[in-house]
Amino acid sequence: MSSEHAIAARQKIRQDAAAIGVDEAFISKLVDEFYARVRVHPQLGSVFNGAVDDWPDHLAKLKSFWESVALNAGVYSGRPMQAHMKVSTIEPAHFGEWLYLFEQTLRDIAPSEAAVEYFMIRASRIGESLKLGLFFRP
Repeated sequence: MSSEHAIAARQKIRQDAAAIGVDEAFISKLVDEFYARVRVHPQLGSVFNGAVDDWPDHLAKLKSFWESVALNAGVYSGRPMQAHMKVSTIEPAHFGEWLYLFEQTLRDIAPSEAAVEYFMIRASRIGESLKLGLFFRP
């Protein structure tokens, strides 16, 4: 793919996302709101609070991650699978709780139903991939 084609493709993704209300500002709001809820969640709170030492730094990484996922921004360079493998308190059932809370947060704050669907497709794939990689490796 030529660099011109890649730039055009990235711009198209950003334009399509903007049309449903998804941009960096919304992603920042979503990450802040969602992880505020995660931190006090009865099942997820202890897992996340036990694994994250520096919440401001972690939130910045998560914002970069979601910008890369939702906007093809290319600003995230972490290794999520390796990071999650270090957390011994994660259980398979946590992924369903995480996804449910993520959807509830979206339904409360998303600018459109299309934005909810846009994120839920991606979040479902990410959660399933992490769950399979953590618990169901051959």
